[in-house]
Amino acid sequence: MMMKNSSPKPFLLKPAGKDYLWGGSRLEREYGKHLGMTPLAETWECSTHPDGTSTVASGSDAGRSLKQVLEDHPEYIGTHPDAGEGLPILVKLIDAKTDLSVQVHPDDAYAKAVEGGQNGKSEMWYVVDAEPGAYLVYGFSRDITREQLRASLDRGDVEKYLQKVPVHPDDVFFIPSGMVHAIGAGVMVAEVQENSNLTYRLYDYNRRDKEGNLRELHIDKALDVANLHGSASPRQPLRVLKYKQGVASEFLCRCAYFQVERLLLNTEVSREMVSFQAEPNSFKVFLCLDGCGSIFMEDGEVLPFFKGDCVFVPAGSAPVRFHGKARFLKVGC
Repeated sequence: MMMKNSSPKPFLLKPAGKDYLWGGSRLEREYGKHLGMTPLAETWECSTHPDGTSTVASGSDAGRSLKQVLEDHPEYIGTHPDAGEGLPILVKLIDAKTDLSVQVHPDDAYAKAVEGGQNGKSEMWYVVDAEPGAYLVYGFSRDITREQLRASLDRGDVEKYLQKVPVHPDDVFFIPSGMVHAIGAGVMVAEVQENSNLTYRLYDYNRRDKEGNLRELHIDKALDVANLHGSASPRQPLRVLKYKQGVASEFLCRCAYFQVERLLLNTEVSREMVSFQAEPNSFKVFLCLDGCGSIFMEDGEVLPFFKGDCVFVPAGSAPVRFHGKARFLKVGC
């Protein structure tokens, strides 16, 4: 008699890290990201991108790259329209100790035509923490022509055209491709984006890399793709918490590439664990931003999670139950 294959189970991920010069130390100190990097600017929590691939950290595939596992089990991604190209998203934590470069990302059409078939990049930022007075760059404060922008870059005074927006913990910002943007000093964000690493730097404060060289700029390509219209000051979206026993949830962002919810888990008082039914047609990613707890599988296995952990839930997983007190981003497509 042929045994039926068991359903896939959620598993933890270990991130790839980036030591960009603007990074800090909070990801190591506060989130347990011991990757041997100083500074530690970004952790790519859920990624199959060749520039930084996550590693499976629990279960039978522990030690293998997420890319390898999903190539062996494409059914883990699901059957949504983008599944045929592999994992369509990338999830990061970003610690900006100093200002990031002023940059812009291309859309899919430009990236595929100019960058060898790569994806463009639209992204969402959830502000995990922000120092008083912190800000981000969100487009231009008024319309600017290509010629004016190039001249301002040559003069080094482009900052006077940029729209700087104060940020606070729990803020949400959607950054579509073509939007000129930058994360300011003292901001920590969780980023959800297309599976792409295409960034065109417009301006970088004349900073130098570890070898003393000015960091590369990509002005011509940036001018090709940048939206040069003045941007309205972004307003925080209307957010409605929905409550059920043990958990509250709210939508943060939905676009053509991903959707993101915030979950507030608290089963300490209710004594009832929160059940989660995986979807048959799409994976889910749970990024724990605060707190800790455990995930209970149908077969009795228990998967503990802590602040900073990232959990991948394959499409078609058996139902699981969450217990603990924690704040998550739940990401899907």
